[in-house]
Amino acid sequence: MSLLVRLLPGFFGSSRLDASMWAGLVGLYIAQAIPMYLVIAALPPILRSQGVDLSVIGGVVLLALPKILKPLWAPYIDRLSRHERIGRKGIVLCTQSIVLLAIVAASQLDPVADLGILLSLLMVTAFALSTQNIATDGYAVEHLPVAHQAAGTAVQSGAAAVGVLVGGSGSLLLYDAFGWEIAVLSIGLVSFASVSLFLTVPEALGKRDAADIHQKPSLRQFFNRSGALAILAFALIFRLPEGAIRALEQPFLVDAGLSLSMIGVVTGGSAAVVGLLGAYLGMVVIRRFGLVAFFITFVVARSLVLAAFGAAAMYGLPHEILIVLSVTSTFLRYVGLVGVFTTFMRYASLSQAGTDFTVLSSATLLIYMTGSVASGVAAQAADYAIVFWLACGVSIITGSIAIRLLKRVNF
Repeated sequence: MSLLVRLLPGFFGSSRLDASMWAGLVGLYIAQAIPMYLVIAALPPILRSQGVDLSVIGGVVLLALPKILKPLWAPYIDRLSRHERIGRKGIVLCTQSIVLLAIVAASQLDPVADLGILLSLLMVTAFALSTQNIATDGYAVEHLPVAHQAAGTAVQSGAAAVGVLVGGSGSLLLYDAFGWEIAVLSIGLVSFASVSLFLTVPEALGKRDAADIHQKPSLRQFFNRSGALAILAFALIFRLPEGAIRALEQPFLVDAGLSLSMIGVVTGGSAAVVGLLGAYLGMVVIRRFGLVAFFITFVVARSLVLAAFGAAAMYGLPHEILIVLSVTSTFLRYVGLVGVFTTFMRYASLSQAGTDFTVLSSATLLIYMTGSVASGVAAQAADYAIVFWLACGVSIITGSIAIRLLKRVNF
């Protein structure tokens, strides 16, 4: 913690006074990302290596449901966070304890023979992490002024990159070396240790108080706010093309002749480094040029990459170019997340910070997954090139509409 306290002020441009708050926020987001990527990145190949059917492995996607459904209980988490004896810190401690207990129990199971019980425990973990995420996002909104919000979302996106590296790649390495029990227990302990950074920080440190502390958090309050429909429409359309490319990228690389080990390095191991760089660049661009200029540039870059994938599928470009395209796609995905989450953070009300941010982040995840499913169906019916070029057109159209919607929202 002391090292983070010394490094974070310089990295984010904040004062030493709030460095411990930054360290706590880093710990919170990493603690959530590591178990999540154990499930979505490491578990499927582990199960497949043990001969589990692909149709069963596909059911792992259902563990994402709590992340989509969490707006339903987000207002109650905001209400609990106001309780002087609970607060966001109490919610985080409770949910992280549930995560640790579920992971410890999961470590004692055979991932194949006890798959039904394992998936049930992981669903409990998913609900706990989603609930913790509501409290975490609310904490970030309440503690980060506008000048530091891009940095806060860079932390959030960067934590996902760390999750890929530790929870995904790290879990697989531990599994190969020491087996299931050690791999899973190690992830649980690292996650809980990361939360300890937050638990040592006074919750009141740097907190921005709402103008109306007596307003009861609710979904109705979200929709009653000026600009709510515009910002929700933004959340529902902006990442649709990204879901399409994310779902098809790895199958396309396989069919293009790249080895599985090379694909693993490109889309897995390198994602952490590329993701951290992308999150940092996104923060810098937003700080210097603002959100509108950021999104205009991003939509152009995203559309060009999608068009390049279409050309690669049509003309069969060399593997070296495909690798560059894949790395660029990953880089842009993390850049874009910083812009999207900064937008949500600026819109969220201090009177129900967790609820507002959660509604928007769940909406964008839903459309991201919709794009993934739709692209898979389309690619099966047509071919990669048509889907990539179609996604390029969708990127230009939805990106243009999203930017117009953004201009209508009064932050």
